[in-house]
Amino acid sequence: MEIKSLKKLKLYGFNNLTKTLSFNMYDICYAKSPEHRQAYIEYIDEEYNSDRLATILTDVANLIGAHVLNIAQQDYDPQGASVTMLISEEQDTDTQPTNITEPLSSAVVAHLDKSHVTVHTYPESHPNRGISTFRADIDVSTCGKISPLTTLNYLVTSFSPDIAIIDYRVRGFTRDLNGKKFFIDHKISSIQNYLTTEKKDLYQMIDVNVYQENIFHTKMILKDFDLDNYLFGMAKKELLPREKKKIKQRLTKEMAEIFHGKNIPKL
Repeated sequence: MEIKSLKKLKLYGFNNLTKTLSFNMYDICYAKSPEHRQAYIEYIDEEYNSDRLATILTDVANLIGAHVLNIAQQDYDPQGASVTMLISEEQDTDTQPTNITEPLSSAVVAHLDKSHVTVHTYPESHPNRGISTFRADIDVSTCGKISPLTTLNYLVTSFSPDIAIIDYRVRGFTRDLNGKKFFIDHKISSIQNYLTTEKKDLYQMIDVNVYQENIFHTKMILKDFDLDNYLFGMAKKELLPREKKKIKQRLTKEMAEIFHGKNIPKL
């Protein structure tokens, strides 16, 4: 999606505005047995290992027109992964590593000049109700003309979350040629504006925005789901109608609690 800049804004010096887009993305699954729950964790760890995450973040840097200066990544034991990137708005040949994918020690970090992209994953499960959850925390922070909002639709597509909690904030100020301060350099009324119509149609969304502080917050939850896509190690056809109803209730409750940020009485 195009970022609409303030009309004919000519700046004095460097654009010092910092724009940060932060996500919590959640994937929910039902895995009945301990073996299935462990298999789910292993699947997530493989599907979203640090190499895959580094590829996604490199694509993010390309989308915002940034140049990757450095990457650090780490796969954790027993589970989870992290990737950090440092990026710059323009290429700096003096600081560019010869191999940006080469890990620094045992971690992978990618760096931007005064800007960065990070992702951390948190797969977890609990034996009580058979629910397993995968969370990915992502931050895209830029300094200068570029904005991370253009990466929104790509990231939502890459992770296909059941729930997404998204924050966007513009901090600092920049000046025009006459010295007048500007605390934001582009127009925005909602984070939702940077999702495609096809993507928005899949989710129920709520905004909580503080316009005077340039703070924007959007929560998204899938409107509907097919139970077959949420069963790990089994298929819907193997279940009795009563079991299917019970499992769907548990999944719905888990999603609702994450979306609303509070425990909900038993359904």
